[in-house]
This record gives sequence, structure tokens and C-alpha cells, in this order.
Amino acid sequence: MKVLVTGVGGQLGYDVMKELLRRGHKAVGSDILPEIPQNFEYIPLDITDSEAVEKTMSEVRPDVVVHCAAWTAVDAAEEEENQPKVRAINVDGTQNIADVCKKIGCKMIYISTDYVFDGQGSAPWKPDCKDYAPQNVYGQSKLDGELAVANTLDKYFIVRIAWVFGKNGNNFIKTMLRVGASHEEVRVVSDQIGTPTYTFDLARLLADMAESDKYGYYHVTNEGGFISWFDFACEIYKQAGLKPKVTPVTTAEYGLSKAVRPCNSRLDKSKLAENGFTPLPVWQDAIARYLKEIEF
Repeated sequence: MKVLVTGVGGQLGYDVMKELLRRGHKAVGSDILPEIPQNFEYIPLDITDSEAVEKTMSEVRPDVVVHCAAWTAVDAAEEEENQPKVRAINVDGTQNIADVCKKIGCKMIYISTDYVFDGQGSAPWKPDCKDYAPQNVYGQSKLDGELAVANTLDKYFIVRIAWVFGKNGNNFIKTMLRVGASHEEVRVVSDQIGTPTYTFDLARLLADMAESDKYGYYHVTNEGGFISWFDFACEIYKQAGLKPKVTPVTTAEYGLSKAVRPCNSRLDKSKLAENGFTPLPVWQDAIARYLKEIEF
């Protein structure tokens, strides 16, 4: 199987490449940068350039595209000067890829987010729920990207994830480790509920999907139940052996975000097992393995 992976300079794309190569597939990575430190085949690609996308994909001729490239800076997306670029990457870029996938007949895996919902209530969001109501620019752009894929292709996976952490890039765990090592007290939001997603584990599942034809919408995070960011931070410090005072605060009390953050990021993942996919390990175990991976 031949796979094109976009966004390999990020946390998820890099891990997807490693997993595909580990399984013996021919994988080609792409990103916006002219070059990145890597030990795999790499092609620079601006996904907002439709001609470049068609040229690259027509030359690579992938059986599957795993589309990890995205604008993910949620607060920066709210700034008016950034919004055209956010849409160009998350919507138009996704449409460019979907159009060529259709032309050459390949599958597409699109990485999305719980932010496509309104983030209210306490019931877990089901993958086939169509009650979309994004509360910020980033969420709307990812929803429009979803629709670009679903309205263009038949052979697609739309995979919504949340609270992502991986080796390549910044994330909540790295932030907590840095702050916890330099501050006596750390304030962490306690009224936003969800479950973390370790890119190493997610990459394995995405490779399973790429090898299958069980298309549709899926929700993926690690197992282990629903927690708050406060709970997440406490477990990080426990496993890392750091002992700052961790103070729970409400989203309103925290008050630093430009973008509206969902209080309910609970994702119903039951469709995975129903379709024969192996769920991810529990998030506590994922933290332990991640701390070893980053050699903390």
C-alpha cells in the first residue's frame, strides 16, 4: 500500500509516517517546509496550491492520503488577519486534496476535532451526530473541511480527536512539565471535560483504518474515562514526580483564551469496536509511555 501523509512536521503526521513504515508500507511525507529532519521520503507541498497538490498526488499516486496538515492554533485563528489563512489551509487545502483523491480513486483519512460541536451538555458526542454548532473560527474551519471531504468522496474516514499530545511539537503535557518545574502553584481548568489522545497510539489506529474499507465518521481518544484538564495535570505531575500545588479553576476564572473552548469534549468511541478496530490504551498508560518517549 502506498500512502501520502500531509503535515509530517507535526505531532501526528510524524507518528503516522513511522507507523506506516514500520508495517512495511511505502509512505511519502509532505509539509509546507522546504525540508525537515526526517529519515523517510519527503516532498514539500503547500496544500493551498491546487496545482501543486494535483501535481504531487498525480506523481505519488497514493492508495490512501492521511491528511494531518492543518491550522491548529485555536486562539490565533480568532484574529481577523489570520482568518483567510485558516480557511485556506483547513477548508480549501482539504478540498484540493479531496478533489485529487476523487480523480485518482484513492481513500482519504481526514483528521478533525470535537470543536465541530457546541461543547455544551454532558452527553458524549456520537460520531454520526450532525448537530454541528462550532463556537470558534478553528472549529468552523474544521467542520467545513469535514464537509469538503464528505461531499466530494465516497471512500473517506473522518476521525475526530481531542486533547492531543505527541513527541513532535508543543502540547499540554510539555507545558505542564515546564510550568510545574518552575512554579510552586499551577492553575488548571477543571470544568472542561474530555479524554487525551496520544499520537503514537492514534497513528496505529489510523494505519489500521488505511488498511481497511470501513469508511465513515469515527471518534478516537485514549480509553480510561472522561477527565478534566485539572485531572490530567494531576496525573502528569504524579507520574513525573513533580509536586507543584495544582489549583482547579473554572474556564471563566482562567480567562486567557480568545477562542471559546468546549466544556464538553466527551467523545463516544463505541463505533470503533463495533467496526472491528482496536480501541486505544488507557490515557494513564499513555502518559507513562510518553514520559519515557520524551526522556523526562
